[in-house]
Amino acid sequence: MLCDIAGVARAAYYKWLNRKPSLRELENEEIIKEMKAIHKNVKGIYGYRRMLININRKFGKSFNHKRIYRLMRMAGIQSVIRRKKTRYRRSKPQHVAENILNREFTAEKPNEKWVTDVTEFKYGPSKKAYLSAILDLYDGSIISYVLGNSNNNKLVFETLDKALIQLDDEYPLIHSDRGFQYTSHGFKRRIDKAGLTHSMSRVGRCIDNGPMESFWGTLKSEKYYLHKYETFEELSKDIDHYIYFYNNERFQEKLNGLSPVEYRSKAA
Repeated sequence: MLCDIAGVARAAYYKWLNRKPSLRELENEEIIKEMKAIHKNVKGIYGYRRMLININRKFGKSFNHKRIYRLMRMAGIQSVIRRKKTRYRRSKPQHVAENILNREFTAEKPNEKWVTDVTEFKYGPSKKAYLSAILDLYDGSIISYVLGNSNNNKLVFETLDKALIQLDDEYPLIHSDRGFQYTSHGFKRRIDKAGLTHSMSRVGRCIDNGPMESFWGTLKSEKYYLHKYETFEELSKDIDHYIYFYNNERFQEKLNGLSPVEYRSKAA
């Protein structure tokens, strides 16, 4: 009766019922199973491009991105949605540098070009924390960071000091916006003593520091926005965990499917 209603021949129904799945169908089942495990492990932050990198590494193959996209849709796997916020803070500069970087966001070797910035996080009823970080444009790795309760010179200076001790006769260009910490005499004295070249974004041009802004967006959409933090300790722990994940386990297409640390080690 159901075959008659559906307009399907009885022979066709029994042929479908008794057929064995093809090798491709079996492979698709294994891929979906692995994708679900990855999706759960990273709490849904991967879209189809990053999922493709992970699946290719897992199976040792080069699957087509369209196939991974189709299988993700079939399995109901979807990445979290990024929320975007724009912040701009006015400052009275004591020292201003030219935009030497000039949006040349590529580097030929580690510790050639750095970008840095500070971003804000909220936790508890109405408290705020501030994260200062320095990113290497060679591989996109976060080479130093400090989380604090105050957005002040000390926060930025500690971040710079942690990065400087990693240098070995290297003198990178360091690019920042025109925040009060970076235009202070104290920051200039530190970079001059270390032999660094300072570059600054133009007024109101966040895109001049695009890679750092991009990292903030990634960190917040893949970790911060997915949780509600009641204490500074909870926030600090998750930021430590995410930056380790970002540097060591977050494979990137632009790095030939490697993590920043893997890509950096090849240069070394």
